[in-house]
Amino acid sequence: MNYFIILLLSLFAFTASSQHLGNSEHTVEVPLQGNTYTTSGPNAIDRNGRLRAWDKPATVLSTYFRVSSPGSLKLSLKYTAQSESAVKISCLGRSYEVKFVPAKDTVIHLGDIEEVAKGYIKMDFQGISTSGKDFGNIRSILIDGKVTRDKPMFVNKPDYHYWGRRGPSVHIGYTLPSNNVEWFYNEVTVPEGSDPIGSYFMSNGFGEGYFGMQVNSETERRVLFSVWSPYKTDNPKEIPDDEQVLLNRKGEGVTSQAFGGEGSGRQNFMTFAWKAGVTYKFLTHIVPDPDRNGYTRYTCWLFNPDDSKWMLIASNSRPKTNKYYSHSHSFLENFNPSYGYISRKVFFGNMWSKSAGEDWKEVTTGKFTHDATASAEQRMDYQGGVEDGKFFLRNCGFFSEYTKYGSIFTRNPEGKKPKIDLDKLP
Repeated sequence: MNYFIILLLSLFAFTASSQHLGNSEHTVEVPLQGNTYTTSGPNAIDRNGRLRAWDKPATVLSTYFRVSSPGSLKLSLKYTAQSESAVKISCLGRSYEVKFVPAKDTVIHLGDIEEVAKGYIKMDFQGISTSGKDFGNIRSILIDGKVTRDKPMFVNKPDYHYWGRRGPSVHIGYTLPSNNVEWFYNEVTVPEGSDPIGSYFMSNGFGEGYFGMQVNSETERRVLFSVWSPYKTDNPKEIPDDEQVLLNRKGEGVTSQAFGGEGSGRQNFMTFAWKAGVTYKFLTHIVPDPDRNGYTRYTCWLFNPDDSKWMLIASNSRPKTNKYYSHSHSFLENFNPSYGYISRKVFFGNMWSKSAGEDWKEVTTGKFTHDATASAEQRMDYQGGVEDGKFFLRNCGFFSEYTKYGSIFTRNPEGKKPKIDLDKLP
């Protein structure tokens, strides 16, 4: 009899322990792949979000997930290791030092937190010591408790391991006040500290391309203007001659070349050390090409506040197109997946449009949209709206608020009409 009692007690203890380690019906498994960044020290995450060569104590890995309701949180960890290691784990102001032993897909319970607010949660991992080549491979975080009763959100689809780490792209589509618009003018300001590497602050978007400014590295920034070819391909070498976007002219220091990978066409860019906290003026002209039948001409200028002069970026002509400015919009994106954990923000204000024979008319209404990464609820850190009389877009950084898709925003008119002699533009 004593043997059976001991056996039953052992089975009960094993079951209770397994549930405590994240095996209840409400347990949610958050994979590290697609949800993790190297936030300090040497990089240990590859392009597809997988943990690789985690062997430096200076490396800090940060994994993010979002809980949709407040309440208690039970934290566990699943790992695989080839040798013994000591690892420090931090989450919500609590620290845990755990020992990894040689094992495959082993679960360790970290602790329980009674009150957790709704929104994004960050968990940090830092290796302390190891007897082998690396600290091991963390497979996933297991979460349980009241916070999992509503759907937690994180990158959970393999197709989004790359795109989820880039973060959601956000857009504002503008309502133009007249037809056959030829000119679009916009003023763009990036707040100080909101310009991490990988940012593209796109100011003057149109149906066939875009014009804005980028942060390409710690030492290089660009102004970029691109026009897609009407031929649908990601390989520019496949574009027939009669569907190539042509270069009419370009400004000093501008490179004009073919691009691909997201559709194909012609891109025009120049290295330009623009600064956060400074307002830049963007101007685009789109008309049926007067010199080529069946083409439309796209020309872009940037106003340099350092010398108070307009700079020509380039003029391109697109075949099989006969139109004026259409689908006016701005967008904000991160094109570098290593920096999707850092927030960025941009303001668009005092924007105007002009049709032939008419005066400038102010643009004051915009519609907020986002990309498939946000629609699939892989990332929920996106916002748009009106602030201080200007439209704004914000993304990445794992802030907890988000803006409803399709929200309409109206800013108050500023009445500061552009003072540009259009006939004397370079």
